[in-house]
Amino acid sequence: MIETSIRFIIGGLFVSAFAVLGDVLKPKSFAGLFGAAPSVALATLILTIHGQGRDFAAAEARTMLFGAAAFFVYACASAG
Repeated sequence: MIETSIRFIIGGLFVSAFAVLGDVLKPKSFAGLFGAAPSVALATLILTIHGQGRDFAAAEARTMLFGAAAFFVYACASAG
């Protein structure tokens, strides 16, 4: 229960920070992009480091990078 509460607090702080960043950048379509995914990923990594150590979190971070690259390829392929 405590871990879930911490996840909500950390996630909320990151969502707020990335929403402000998205609001500052142009075009405004970046606001949605910066609002969710980075904040959830950072909150997950912080909790993973705390709970399972840096090595496990590093493996998760690499997996997130591969997922981001795959999403970029998909977005490029579907946009044209």
